[in-house]
Amino acid sequence: MSEDAAAKRRAKQTVNNLVLALLASLGVMLAIILVVPRDDSNRIQPVDYQAIAAEAQASSGQQILAPELPEGWWSNSARWTPKPADGVQNWYAGFVGPKNQYIGLTQAFGINPTWLAFQVKNSAKTGTQAVGNRTWDVYEALERGESPKTKDFMLVLSYNENDTAIIYGVAKPADFVAIATAIQNELDERNK
Repeated sequence: MSEDAAAKRRAKQTVNNLVLALLASLGVMLAIILVVPRDDSNRIQPVDYQAIAAEAQASSGQQILAPELPEGWWSNSARWTPKPADGVQNWYAGFVGPKNQYIGLTQAFGINPTWLAFQVKNSAKTGTQAVGNRTWDVYEALERGESPKTKDFMLVLSYNENDTAIIYGVAKPADFVAIATAIQNELDERNK
């Protein structure tokens, strides 16, 4: 065998070895992907927003809203903020629907016009929504992007002089009305 033929054989063998090594690496990677178990469950666990609301109500003396949710809805977050930087005590609860729609509830006590303006910034009042015996103000975002944002649509209810409930999120109007109805039912029950 000539030196030229031996060099060609070595060069060809290097390419063959490279291809075989690449195929072996892909095989190992595929085996790892198939063998390693993956947890596809929801990593956000439900919270007992009603228990958190009861604790907040006991510590604050405020009437915290913890509405009964429609079938299939659950809470993913709840918190009481007794001493915020803006001076307005508030309660927040996040609700998730059966189709992953989201509605947040912010209830604030002793609000001032500046606080409300900050909450509805980049939105304009576009009308009202009658729900039961109360009228909610409807705010919609001035500019909407391609994907919806949580404060593109808001319902605002002022009650008890300077107390306010705001619901906002990414859901259908019927979902907002259902949550607003649950809030109103709770308010009506407390005012009996």
